[in-house]
Amino acid sequence: MTTKDKAAARKSSLVVSNKKAFHEYHVLETLKAGIVLTGTEIKSIRAGKVSMNDAHARIKNGEVFLYGLQISLYDKGTVYNHQPDRVRKLLLTKGEIKKLVGKTKESGHTLIPLRMYFERCWVKLDIGLCKGKKLHDKRETIAERDNKREIDRAMKGRGK
Repeated sequence: MTTKDKAAARKSSLVVSNKKAFHEYHVLETLKAGIVLTGTEIKSIRAGKVSMNDAHARIKNGEVFLYGLQISLYDKGTVYNHQPDRVRKLLLTKGEIKKLVGKTKESGHTLIPLRMYFERCWVKLDIGLCKGKKLHDKRETIAERDNKREIDRAMKGRGK
């Protein structure tokens, strides 16, 4: 591994990805946000004890809050350990929040966390402005993925 590869790996490393979000929603736009965390939450995230199932964000009083993100208790935590399912504040600029307020008022649009990763020493969260998929859209997505997989297999076998 070269020094450039090591530096790139240090700069950002994926902690968890919300695969369910890509299946359930059309992602219209993504934003990078910081997240307000405590010390024991950071240590649990570094250990990979995070679940994004059923997580979503809401805008309240000009601030964005994340609901439903499960960060397990830190094993070596004391009485100062965090609550696993507390509401966490997301850090976005005022301009980004104003833009999101206008877009989330449209019917069917919601804010869903897509992936959590470390950027240098900071935990970042990609949130997506999403619109829910209908059942036939989900079936189309599955069919496209299966077709692509079959084409890739055929091309791989052909190259021998």
